[in-house]
Amino acid sequence: MLSMDLTGKTALVAGSTQGIGLASAQALSELGTRCLLIARNEERLKEAVATLAQPAGQAHGYLVADFSQPESLAGVLQPFLADNQVHILVNNTGGPPAGPIAEATTAAFLLAFEQHLICNHILAQACVPGMKASGYGRIINVVSTSVKIPLKGLGVSNTIRGAVASWAKTMANELAAFGITVNNVLPGATSTGRLEAIITNKASKTGHSQDAVAQEMIDEIPARRFGKPEEIAAMVAFLASPAAGYVNGTSIPVDGGRTGSI
Repeated sequence: MLSMDLTGKTALVAGSTQGIGLASAQALSELGTRCLLIARNEERLKEAVATLAQPAGQAHGYLVADFSQPESLAGVLQPFLADNQVHILVNNTGGPPAGPIAEATTAAFLLAFEQHLICNHILAQACVPGMKASGYGRIINVVSTSVKIPLKGLGVSNTIRGAVASWAKTMANELAAFGITVNNVLPGATSTGRLEAIITNKASKTGHSQDAVAQEMIDEIPARRFGKPEEIAAMVAFLASPAAGYVNGTSIPVDGGRTGSI
């Protein structure tokens, strides 16, 4: 049986102070990974690092960076990469605000493009040389099921998520020969702050209660419940492991069966 053990590997996990990002870092740490968390709030980063497991005695750390300023990302990461290799990169950024695409400003598209695709690309470019040198690399992008089917009321997000998926597929084809895989995890409705914001926004626009909006969403999910961050993180951990070495260039929904396409 192929191993899930990640002892000796280092992971860079973005957006990792809460939700799916934090759950992913926790899952990776339990498999022996040394985790380097990256987000903009230093106090929350310190709190997040303190929750990570250390079964192999690994020393976790963090970097402070603001994804709304992508030009600063490479500089933040370079001091660490000067003496370390990153084997696993988890790209994860909070989604753009909800709203109809016809009402979206061009500035909203540009900001989302920078925070998602451009930041993903900067981090990948920084980490890939070390992955090539070690012969082991995993780039895992936490995206959305809108990659498969656009979601109502998420015009900017649908557009940018599709761009990220195409970027990832192209990179997967280019890097596979070096022992590096690139895959997308597509969370469905998951109990995070992002989901709460979507429910609140929809309730305010429809005049329905938040409970009614939430139930309407649950009724569309065959599993009849929202997902847990830990369930999304389990897929991230699997894709990061040696056991997933032949899984490449995929977009995998983790959504309780909601996505209507095969």
